[in-house]
Amino acid sequence: MKPLLFALALCAAAQTSAAPAWPQFRGPNATGVAPDAKPPGKFGPEQNVLWMIDLPFSPSSPVVWGDHILVTTFDEGKLQVRDYRRSDGENRWARGISAPVYEDYHAQDGSPAASSPATDGKVVVAYFGSVGLVCHDLEGNELWTQPMPPAEMSGGFGSGTSPIIVENKVILMRDHQGNSAIMAFDVSSGKKLWQTARPESKSSYGTPVIWAKDGRMEVIAAGSHLMHAYDLNKGGEKWRLRGMPAFNCTTPAVTAEMIYFAGWAPGKSDFPWPAWSSTAEKSDKNKDGKITPDEYGDEASWFKTQDHDNDGAITEKDWRMITESLARGENALLAIKPGGAGNVTATHVAWKVERGLPYIASALYYDERVYMVKDGGMVSCFNAKTGEAIYAQERIDATGSYYASPVAADGRVFFASLNGKVTILKAAADKPEILHQVEFKEKIAATPALVGTNVYIRTKTKLYAFGEK
Repeated sequence: MKPLLFALALCAAAQTSAAPAWPQFRGPNATGVAPDAKPPGKFGPEQNVLWMIDLPFSPSSPVVWGDHILVTTFDEGKLQVRDYRRSDGENRWARGISAPVYEDYHAQDGSPAASSPATDGKVVVAYFGSVGLVCHDLEGNELWTQPMPPAEMSGGFGSGTSPIIVENKVILMRDHQGNSAIMAFDVSSGKKLWQTARPESKSSYGTPVIWAKDGRMEVIAAGSHLMHAYDLNKGGEKWRLRGMPAFNCTTPAVTAEMIYFAGWAPGKSDFPWPAWSSTAEKSDKNKDGKITPDEYGDEASWFKTQDHDNDGAITEKDWRMITESLARGENALLAIKPGGAGNVTATHVAWKVERGLPYIASALYYDERVYMVKDGGMVSCFNAKTGEAIYAQERIDATGSYYASPVAADGRVFFASLNGKVTILKAAADKPEILHQVEFKEKIAATPALVGTNVYIRTKTKLYAFGEK
C-alpha cells in the first residue's frame, strides 16, 4: 500500500514516536488504515486471545496510544472515560461525567456514550451529546470541559459524531435539531478558537476529516444534503458540494488527491413517500389533525423519527418537512476532487456510483480501491481512480446490519457485522476472497482498532485483544 503521507503528517507525533497509535475513531485521520500493522490472520473468542475484559456496552470504538486503550462508556447511568493498559487489559482509571439530563437515544443499539474519544498522546478528549466536551490527561486528571446543552437528534437516535485532534486543535462537528455548527478548541486550554454555523445540516452522525496538500489544510465535514470544507485555522468555508443523503451517518475517506464518500438514507430513490392524508387516515384515531405516541401503534419506538419538530405530535407540518428533506437527499459513492472554491457540485465530482451503498459503515480507501459493505452482508470494491466495479454487492455469508466501519492492514480488509461475525477479505482480489471468518455470538457496533501486531474488538459486553502467541 502506498503510504498516506498527508494523513501520517497529521498524526506525526504518533508516527515518529515509539508509541503505536490508533488515535481516534477509525485510526489516523479516520482512514481506517494501519499502514505498518500486521495483525493476526486468524482470531476469535477461542483463538489468539491475549486478554479479554468485561466492558459495559456502548457503540463507541476503542482508540490506542502506546500502552493506553481509551474508551467511553455508559455504566449504571453514568457517563465515563476509561483507560485500560494495552499490555494486559488492566483498568488504569475511570472518570465519570455528570449529566443532569441525558440526550434521547435508542436503548437497543444506541448509548449516550456513542462517540469515540481522541488522543494526541498527551490528552484524551471525549464528546458526549448530553454534556459536551471533556479533556483529561493520560493520568486521568480533568484538564478542561466545554459544556453544551443536550443534543437534539432527529428521531431521538442520539449523537454519533466523534472529536478529532489536529495541530493542537480539537475539532467537533455538532449537527442536530438545535444550532448545528462545527467548532475548534485549543487542545491545551479548551478555549474556543472558532465556530461556523451549519444551518442546513440537521441530522448527521459522521466525523470530520482533514485534507492536506501543499500547505493547505481543510476540515471536510459531510452532513445533511451537503459536504463542506472549512479552513482549519479560521473556520471559514472553502467549498461546498450538494448531493449528500437527507441525513448522513458515514465519514469520508481522504487521500492527497481525492475524497471518497459513500452514504445512504431514505431519499429521492424511495419516493413516492406516503401522503399525509393516508397516514392520518390510518393513525389519527381521534381525527384532531395530530398523531400522538399512543395512536402510533406497534411501531411507537419510531415515533420520534417522524416528529420532526419534537413537539410530541406528528402533524402535517412534520410530514411536509420530512418530505421536503427526503426529496433533496441523494445517495451515492462519490469521488470528489478537493481543493476547490465555492459551490463545486458541478465541477469536482470525478465519478459516481449508486449501488451497494452503506447506511452506517463508512467507505474504506485502501491500495487504490474503495470498499463498502451494505446491510445484508453485501460487499463492493471499486477502482479508486475510475469508479469501475471490481466486484459489486457480493455476499460474504455474514448477514445483518453493519454499524462498524471496515478497516485494513497488511493486505487484508476487516468487516464486523452487528450480529457479531467478523470477516477478513484479501484486499488485492478480483472477487471477495475470505481469508478468515469468526462468530463472536454477541453484537459488534464498534469499529475494530488495528495497532502493531494486534487487533482490538469491542463487543456488546467485552473488549478483546488479539495477537499471535
